[in-house]
Amino acid sequence: MSNSESFIEEVTEEVRRDRLFATFRKYGWIAILLVFGIVGGAAYTEWQKATDATEAKAFGDSILTALDADSSEARRTALEGAAAAADGNSDRLAIQKLLLASDPAADKMGTLKALDAVAADASVPQIYRDLAALRRVIVAGPDMDISARRAALDPLAIPGRAFRTLALEQMAFLSVEAGDTAAAITQLRALSTDQEAPAGLRQRATQMIEALGGETEKG
Repeated sequence: MSNSESFIEEVTEEVRRDRLFATFRKYGWIAILLVFGIVGGAAYTEWQKATDATEAKAFGDSILTALDADSSEARRTALEGAAAAADGNSDRLAIQKLLLASDPAADKMGTLKALDAVAADASVPQIYRDLAALRRVIVAGPDMDISARRAALDPLAIPGRAFRTLALEQMAFLSVEAGDTAAAITQLRALSTDQEAPAGLRQRATQMIEALGGETEKG
């Protein structure tokens, strides 16, 4: 390589280096911001996880303390106070409200009111609203007209709903209550072979069919 070619190559390399430094000076702040953004985002995520865990623990502790209360009145008062520990979390608030509805023997009207509040709250996840509606039908029992109970169970029995098979079981019980044994046996027979139904529910359906004098699929 001649001296002139070596000189040209050195000059070219120097120009490239100057351009690189100029580009970094102009746009390097973007890379720095990206690094800070990534590091900051990771730190915020970890902080959020720690905060959520702390809030969840506080809520759990308040619920356990409430459930340890000596009387139903003290338990209800403590559970009502647990709403503060829920910190606006819809899942926790739904659990707190459902627990408020867990003592119908001591306060049936209060239980029904608490269940109505959950079932009607659009901010609560659907699964909790369905559970509240199902529980309300069971707690209300004969105090609620059969047609009203059936109307409340109908949407819960739609395929894809979380408590479909439990709603269908309650609808079969309503048929028994209404004196329509044949319809009840048909409903229970379908439940006894429904693969979405838990094993315990299928067994209950089979036992109920036999108690009603009907024949099971095996019979």
